[in-house]
Amino acid sequence: MLKYVQRRLALAVPTVILTSMVVFLMLFLIPGDPASIYIGEQTATPERLAQIRHVMGLDRPLYVQYGDFVWHALHGDLGRSLQTNRPVTVEIGSRFPSTLELAATAMAIAGVLGFGLGLLSALRRSSIVDTLSMMVALFGVSVPVFWLALLLIMLFSVRLGWLPATSESGLRGLVLPAVSLALLSAATLARLMRSSMLEVLRLDFLTTARAKGLRGAVVVLRHALPNAIIPVITAMGLQFGSLLSGAVLTETIFARPGLGKLVVDSIQNKDLPTVQGVILVLALVYVAMNLLVDLSYAFIDPRIRFE
Repeated sequence: MLKYVQRRLALAVPTVILTSMVVFLMLFLIPGDPASIYIGEQTATPERLAQIRHVMGLDRPLYVQYGDFVWHALHGDLGRSLQTNRPVTVEIGSRFPSTLELAATAMAIAGVLGFGLGLLSALRRSSIVDTLSMMVALFGVSVPVFWLALLLIMLFSVRLGWLPATSESGLRGLVLPAVSLALLSAATLARLMRSSMLEVLRLDFLTTARAKGLRGAVVVLRHALPNAIIPVITAMGLQFGSLLSGAVLTETIFARPGLGKLVVDSIQNKDLPTVQGVILVLALVYVAMNLLVDLSYAFIDPRIRFE
């Protein structure tokens, strides 16, 4: 197991390095001078701009700036926000719990709906239950997240008045954004669970288990499900990373103070260090989730062993 973890970490290093390079180059690919952005609306002489560029290190060679960026990032320093002049790590730390709460709640909803609909659809293949379940999955895949969010606001906030239209503390303020964010992932998991379960149910060892007189529930839960669930677990790990990064529209629509809202505000204000820091953190979380998913295989299916 330890050797496998080391190999996976070694494979993750190039991904992190490439991501850091892309994130760093954003500063130079996006139009605008960071020194002018830092000054804002104030008029500055060319000498003053040159002085600020020197203080920010923008007059040094590109590879030197990248080396400093990586060195400071390894020590937990992602720079300072051009708008608030606070450390980017502080800005991210104050917003990350809200985004994590939203993504975890959406993942829980997506997991319950996806597993339930997919399993039920596979066990009741070609029935009305199968048709309705796949119609729900097709709806989830087809509907844009922002349109669904606006539809939920109009129905449950404007018409019925049951839930708040904008984010507020507590469960009531979390329901609508979590549901609107979860539906696409739930639809993806449901379709994958159905196809994986149908494939496993056709295998010979399950026919043998039924022939031995095992109950249907035992065959499904103890023999079929552990084999069918592995690709679904892989998809869940990828979906969770997508939910973290895909919360931008949802948090903007519902005015949640999370990383998505922080990115949108930073892009509008051309606060490039903050944008860089958020994207780098989300990429690292995505890599970590993939590693955790790989390690979970041995616990789901005992036949899998890592040397």
